[in-house]
Amino acid sequence: MQDTINKIIEVNEDIAQFWSNSHGWAPSSAADLLEKSRLDWQVSLSHTLHRWVDAPEANAPDHDGSLILAWTNIGTLVENTMKLFLSVYLTDYRVDEKAIMYKGKVVDPDGAKFYKLIVFFKDKIWMDEERDDRNQWVTKIQQRRNAIHAYKNREIGSFEELHQVIREYLDLIEDLNVRLPRPDY
Repeated sequence: MQDTINKIIEVNEDIAQFWSNSHGWAPSSAADLLEKSRLDWQVSLSHTLHRWVDAPEANAPDHDGSLILAWTNIGTLVENTMKLFLSVYLTDYRVDEKAIMYKGKVVDPDGAKFYKLIVFFKDKIWMDEERDDRNQWVTKIQQRRNAIHAYKNREIGSFEELHQVIREYLDLIEDLNVRLPRPDY
């Protein structure tokens, strides 16, 4: 698990370093959005994943709270990775007939709600052979993350399930990263 998290950190550091400084070759609207995006926080949140490797005992008073915070951690990383992808392709996204709308206007990726991103990715980004699995995966993460609104009972799964999702997150960022245009690749 530690190696997986270290690789997540490495990929998110590379993404942050590269995409935070994309003026001069990326469309200016995308470069402006990426420059103001907190990609450095993606890196910090990636480091935070180390906190969830050693789970508290099931009967420990902080077990459920830790698990809820862990789902919030990974859910935020997944959501922001999806926002990054759309930000890089901002010009195409803004003219897409399925772009996320609010009051008749296209919502830029940095303002999009997670559930709207899920729908857009299902319709437009996931490839046919991955669509169902990726959609179920990201929907589960969003539902688990929503347990942070701790007043209503919600399914929070287990640390074992969370660890598997962290491994799958590495697959997601590596997959989406190679689908981004980079003159240095």
